[in-house]
Amino acid sequence: MSQNSHKFDVVISGAGPSGSKCAEILAKAGYNVALIEKDTTWRKPCGGGVSSRIFKYFPQLRKINPHRIKSIGMYSAEFDELKFSWESMRDDSIVMDRLELDTTIRNVAVDAGAHLFDNHLSYDFITKQGKNIGIKTKNASGSEEFIGKIIIIADGMSSKLAVKSGLRERWDIHELGLAKCAIMEGETSLDKRCIHVFFRPYKGYGWIFPISDTKFNIGCGTFEDANLKFNLNHIYEEFIRDPHIKKILSGQDYKTLWSAAYPLPAKGVKKNSLYGENIILIGDTAGFVSPISGEGIHPSIVSGKVAAETAVKALEEEYISKSILKGYRRDQNINKIIQNFKLKRSMVEFFYENDGENLSNMLKLANQNELFRETVVNMFLFNAAPSKEFFAKIKSFAANN
Repeated sequence: MSQNSHKFDVVISGAGPSGSKCAEILAKAGYNVALIEKDTTWRKPCGGGVSSRIFKYFPQLRKINPHRIKSIGMYSAEFDELKFSWESMRDDSIVMDRLELDTTIRNVAVDAGAHLFDNHLSYDFITKQGKNIGIKTKNASGSEEFIGKIIIIADGMSSKLAVKSGLRERWDIHELGLAKCAIMEGETSLDKRCIHVFFRPYKGYGWIFPISDTKFNIGCGTFEDANLKFNLNHIYEEFIRDPHIKKILSGQDYKTLWSAAYPLPAKGVKKNSLYGENIILIGDTAGFVSPISGEGIHPSIVSGKVAAETAVKALEEEYISKSILKGYRRDQNINKIIQNFKLKRSMVEFFYENDGENLSNMLKLANQNELFRETVVNMFLFNAAPSKEFFAKIKSFAANN
C-alpha cells in the first residue's frame, strides 16, 4: 500500500456536528485543519430534532428552510398525553434528515477553509517518542498519515482512537443507549409542526418526528440495563405497530426510505476523559448526549466550539500541554453541560420506577399546572435543570392519587 503524510496545525477525526464546528472555528482563526471522515454519505440513526439554539451556531440553516416544529406531544407508558406549544414563547425548533444536517454543517467548515478528507477511516495514532503526533487512516488508495500539533477525536462513541489514546476505556453495555429508527414516507394526519415522544414502561422511549409534509422519522430505543432485557428489533416492531401509534399516524402502507440502528452514550459526559497532552475528545466520543432525552446535537456542537477555542489559545501561545488543554474541561459551558447531565442521570431511576409510574404522574400533573408543564418541556427539550420542588410535587401527587 502507498503511504502519504500530511502536516496540519490540527487534525480532527470525525466530521459530524462537533468535529465540523471545531474545524470551522479553527479554520476561521487562520489555522491549517484536516477534517477526516470515513463516509460523508453515512446517515447517523437519530431523530434529527434540535432546538432553535442551533441557529446561533449555524445561521446558514435558516437559508435552507428546515422543517419547523412549534409543539410537542409527550406520552406515558399508558399513553397519557401532554401537549405543549412554544409558538409564542421562543423560536421554532427544527427536524432535519441527519444526512442533510451534517452535510450542511460540514460544508460550513469547508467553506471556512478546513480541508476535508472523505472516505478515510481513522484506525490508529502515529507515535513518536511515546507521544501521539498524528493519525493513521485507510482509504481506497492505501494508507495516509495526518500529523498535527493538536489531535481532536470526534468520530463517535465507537471511536477506536478514543480507546487507543488511553483517555477512556470502551463503553460498557450499561453505559449505552441502543436505538433503531427509520425515515418513512406517506400520507398522514400527523400534526406536521409537532414532535411526539413516547416513554416506555422500561428504560427507553420512542418518537415520531415529522421531516416534511409527507416524511417522518420514527424510532425507539432502550438504555442501561434495559439493553440486556429487551431485543431492539422486537421492541421497534412492537412500537411501530402499536394501535396508539397507528392512530396518531392514521395512514396506511408507508414506504420505508431508510432504516438503521446505532448505540449512543447514555450516562453523560466522561468528564475525566476529555483531554490529554495534545488530544481532546468531543461530541459523542466524550459522551455529550443528554441522559433520558438522548439529545446530543446541541451539546456536541458546544463541545466542538469550546475545544476549538481552547486549541486556538494553545496554538497562539505555542504551548500545547495538558495544563493548557485543561481549559476545555474548565470552561463554564462545558461544566454547565456536565452538571445538567449529572442531574438528569440521577433522575433516571426515579422516573422509571414501577414501570414508569413517576413519568406518568409527571405528565398528569403537567396537564393540571401550566408552569409545571413548561418545566417538563424545558427539561426534556432544552436541557433546563428542574428544581428540588419539581420532584417533591411528583411525589406529593403520587401520594394523593
